[in-house]
Amino acid sequence: MPIVNRIAEFHKDVTEWRRDIHANPELQFDVHRTAALVAEKLKEFGVDEIVTGIGRTGVVGVIKGRKSESGKAIGLRADMDALPIQEIIDHPYKSKNAGVMHACGHDGHTAMLLGAARYLAETRNFDGDAVVIFQPAEEGGGGGREMVNEGMMERFNISEVYGMHNSPGMPVGQFGIRSGPMMAAADMFVIDIEGKGGHAARPQRVIDTTLVGAHIMTALQSVVSRNVDPVEAAVISVTTFKAGDAFNVIPQTARLTGTARTLAPEVRDLLEERMKEVVAHTAAAFGARATCDYQRHYPVLVNHAEQAAFAASVARQISCNVDESTPQVMGGEDFSFMLEARPGAFIYIGQGDTQYLHHPEYDFNDEIIPLGSSYWAKLVETALPAN
Repeated sequence: MPIVNRIAEFHKDVTEWRRDIHANPELQFDVHRTAALVAEKLKEFGVDEIVTGIGRTGVVGVIKGRKSESGKAIGLRADMDALPIQEIIDHPYKSKNAGVMHACGHDGHTAMLLGAARYLAETRNFDGDAVVIFQPAEEGGGGGREMVNEGMMERFNISEVYGMHNSPGMPVGQFGIRSGPMMAAADMFVIDIEGKGGHAARPQRVIDTTLVGAHIMTALQSVVSRNVDPVEAAVISVTTFKAGDAFNVIPQTARLTGTARTLAPEVRDLLEERMKEVVAHTAAAFGARATCDYQRHYPVLVNHAEQAAFAASVARQISCNVDESTPQVMGGEDFSFMLEARPGAFIYIGQGDTQYLHHPEYDFNDEIIPLGSSYWAKLVETALPAN
């Protein structure tokens, strides 16, 4: 595969950075050590402008090309945060922070973009600005939204923005992308139920919130199976059910929480409306009261057609194996906020046959580092040609 030779030469260095980040994972916006490492490396590379604290703990670096006649700036984004999972693989760079690990590969994403930044700062074979974006809090915190809301796009004159994520199960050397909706809107809900607590041996004198909650869980699945068009995609998953503290007491209250995923705005609206109705009326049928607090979190990730085609063409400079019809997935991604602010595209890079994302045995495949860094470098040089 035609990776950039100079990037291949410092593959070992980038691997060391990746493993250092892996051994010291941090959650959401508390990525202080990682952000400091990123800023230190960018300074070492000779990056022209380094700004910290964007989106609370984000880092942005501006690398100026040999020419500035185009007046364009291309944004490249990597995420930095880890997950609240206990790592169970005992490798030399295992997480030093109990209950926290890089189980989604953000350590690899950050390292690959650092590798590209080093190369671009050395060569500067482009006309315009390459803006490298290191984002906190992708895993539920909405760091992408924070960076956009703080005016990052305007401040750095970013005209297009691109993101990348590793994909377990996709062969090493393959890239995957599609135009239009690619990843789902990721919403959360909290259902609070109030009944009438009492002695578990006298259920006739209570309104049993655990029974009500069980019926609500079942009824919610009818929203997808009987209200959503079968050709559309939607998921409702109840993930927690909390009620009571004693074996002989029927609790007064119960709480259910979970997530809803959709790929179309009208389906998202339908889920919110029907979930609230189903929750209230199911509870009422048992004499209880219940509310559904539906919280819109990450929007649908939508690749812009022109930029998706361009990203695929760049990937073909690295690999002959590029799938432009990669399947849609119901996972969420807050790069969606950046794609709402500017045209751009999000691409998958094959991770090989490894454990899937968010698994306690997951580890980023260091062999794909030159591929990812080369993709970033070629994207800038192709989008902003120096000649």
